[in-house]
Amino acid sequence: MTHPIELTIEEPLPGAFVWQLLETDDQGTHPRVLRKAFEPAESYELALSSGQRALQSEIRHRAPPGAGA
Repeated sequence: MTHPIELTIEEPLPGAFVWQLLETDDQGTHPRVLRKAFEPAESYELALSSGQRALQSEIRHRAPPGAGA
């Protein structure tokens, strides 16, 4: 079984949005940063789009060989 992954967007400074992927244990606790943005995005939407691409990449990376196309 894989552990849940959560995409979060934070705004540490006004107008600077940063995505990160958090992986938790099977109970959804003890999150750890799996991946995060190298640089902040100028909008929430841009950060969300980048974070979604990273999440899809992580899902493809973890898929068993031969799963999906």
